[in-house]
Amino acid sequence: MNWVFQKNQRAGHYHQRRGGLLQRIHIDITLLILLLSLSSIGLLILMSSGQDDIGLLERQITRLSIAFFAMLIVAQIPPHVLKMFAPWLFLLGTLLLLGVLFMGDIGKGAQRWLDVGFFKFQPSELLKLATPMMVAWYLAERRLPPSIKHIAFATIFIAIPTVLIAKQPDLGTAILIASSGLAVLFLAGISWRIIGGVIVAIGGLAPVLWSLMKEYQKQRVLTFLNPEDDPLGAGYHIIQSKIAIGSGGINGKGWMNGSQARLEFLPESSTDFIFAVFSEEFGLIGCIGLLTIYLLIFFRAIYISIQAQDTFSRLLAGSLSLTFFIYLLVNVGMVTGILPVVGVPLPLVSYGGTSMVTLLIGFGILMSIHTHRKLLTP
Repeated sequence: MNWVFQKNQRAGHYHQRRGGLLQRIHIDITLLILLLSLSSIGLLILMSSGQDDIGLLERQITRLSIAFFAMLIVAQIPPHVLKMFAPWLFLLGTLLLLGVLFMGDIGKGAQRWLDVGFFKFQPSELLKLATPMMVAWYLAERRLPPSIKHIAFATIFIAIPTVLIAKQPDLGTAILIASSGLAVLFLAGISWRIIGGVIVAIGGLAPVLWSLMKEYQKQRVLTFLNPEDDPLGAGYHIIQSKIAIGSGGINGKGWMNGSQARLEFLPESSTDFIFAVFSEEFGLIGCIGLLTIYLLIFFRAIYISIQAQDTFSRLLAGSLSLTFFIYLLVNVGMVTGILPVVGVPLPLVSYGGTSMVTLLIGFGILMSIHTHRKLLTP
């Protein structure tokens, strides 16, 4: 019995040392394992959707490495430092968006990039983090639930970047940024009466919003309502996506055996519509497994937000968690035809650069909030 007790004691000391090491480098091991698992699945399906393009895979691995390194760096920053710099980060991001409006680089009919000579970047990605940080910073110093006046000011902070990004135009990113800011308001305890009033107001303003939309945006909504109306034009993407998802059946056709992407019937198979490629090759069972990993990440992020020690950290962590879920919801919704196509990638699976870095920096913030909370615990 003595020997068993000593063995268990040594094991306990080992786990304490292991946990202490992870705390010192501010990494949440559960979240890290889930994110690495999701990224690995992304690389696997990218090999298939990218038509065996090794260069595409190498670039994705490089970007993932940079993104995970950025996550590790941000995780070292204590939440109170993030709070201190939140308004300055928001101001910088807004000024950069104004720079895009007046001197941005134009590509594919949109003005979204700033060219600084040796590289281009999208300032809108910065606002995906700066907007919820700003709203959380503003509400954290006020009594909750927020008053009408405080809600109005918070709404202005959300509206400024949303409108500037919508003018680029980049409707997908504008929706995500608006969602991240509104998530903070929701978590702050905004009244359901106010939420209902806003929904009614948006419904009443629908004709005005429709008149302000670009022609291609109107076409996306019309295509969403009836994609078969233009099967070789605007409805082609969603029709081919549905064919890919349906042909996967229960078990799928097997890795690298999907016809829609391999034969190039499915456009944007490596980016926005990569979920359709995954569905065709791995079927319903594979989709359930993939969505389970997403939900585990979401639940872990929500758990971190619940455990946060101050109002700013709680609001910010909760907003980042909900925004991640909205990423997933919008992408899967548009690929399956439930929502209009708005150009939102599948998190950590779609091919991309800046959006992936932004997403993992958000998880770095979550890890910072969680591990610094543990360090403060007696």
